[in-house]
Amino acid sequence: MILFYALRSALFIAWLALTVVPVALAVLLVSVFVRGNPVYWTCVFWLRLAVSGARLICGVRWRIQGMEHLPTAEQSQSAVILLAKHQSTWETFAFPTLMSHPLAYVFKRELLYIPFFGWAIGRTDMIHIDRSKRAQAWAKVAEQGKQLAARGIWVIMFPEGTRIARGHKGDYKTGGTRLAIETGVPVVPIAATSARCWPRRSFLLRPGVVDISIGRPIPSQGREPAELMREVEGWIEGEMQRLDPEAYAQPAQPRNTALTA
Repeated sequence: MILFYALRSALFIAWLALTVVPVALAVLLVSVFVRGNPVYWTCVFWLRLAVSGARLICGVRWRIQGMEHLPTAEQSQSAVILLAKHQSTWETFAFPTLMSHPLAYVFKRELLYIPFFGWAIGRTDMIHIDRSKRAQAWAKVAEQGKQLAARGIWVIMFPEGTRIARGHKGDYKTGGTRLAIETGVPVVPIAATSARCWPRRSFLLRPGVVDISIGRPIPSQGREPAELMREVEGWIEGEMQRLDPEAYAQPAQPRNTALTA
């Protein structure tokens, strides 16, 4: 069975490599003439290919709840800061395909050096930082985050800073809540069980369902960054135990949701 999963995973990686080249070239071409949404949605086209490939080739489906907690597509100027659990590459690919608004990831600048993929995301309104220069990195996040929020773009951050193994919790850093307080926009916590199907530091995908749960927006006005992040952390980790009880020592009672993919 492992060999079968490995063969499917190898086919999926080949699919990513095959499709990223023409789409990245299209992004670079489009970006010569226009920037902003046309470039972003061209990138999202490839992400849809990636997520669909994971579903069709490797059997990775998803189930989502809480979409009603997000501003609608008609509320174009309603900015939020999305703070999400990070277990694998899957949610990095999937979130832009699921959201009605453009997203701006905060990511390490080393990703820009990946051929084709990095070149393409370098042409979007993302926030790439040098994590070795913490003060400068935060100043860039704050400056660009305010500009993006003013345009109604949703900034998305992973508070734990890196991919976390299934059933574990990382150190929740306050960058996301600091940005929310400075911009005056609410934060939206998101739980995702992607490591069920695509564990961190692995190219082996297994069939199954990734559960995604989107929490209610939490106002940031009048809050302290650490105190607000504790609330975000409590919601996300509690929801992770509910969604993936077998991964935790003290499971919570799961509740049924309908498959959407």
